[in-house]
Amino acid sequence: QVQLVESGGGLVQAGGSLRLSCTASGPTSCISTMDWYRQAPGKERELVATVTNGGRTNYADSVKGRFTISRDNAKNTLYLQMNSLKSEDTAGYYCHARCPGTYTLYDYWGQGTQVTVSS
Repeated sequence: QVQLVESGGGLVQAGGSLRLSCTASGPTSCISTMDWYRQAPGKERELVATVTNGGRTNYADSVKGRFTISRDNAKNTLYLQMNSLKSEDTAGYYCHARCPGTYTLYDYWGQGTQVTVSS
């Protein structure tokens, strides 16, 4: 099965930038859509950005114009470039991948990486 490992989180000042990475291993050729989610303590997990295998992207309204999701299929890596960071971006960020099966969809999650934005 697919394994996902996030990296790149840390502490950054408001207005700064951070680049998250998610490296996939295992049968990565099965992956169709990849996503970044985030969750702050006491809040629901929310979808931040999505990218399909064909490169189509979608973003939450709260991050449009500031975040960019991309993927390098040759490197089996998903990225989230975060610019103009705000304190409300503080959360654990989780990589998600979906693989279509014959009758079902298989979902895979990373362990998360913490992003903390100080104001």
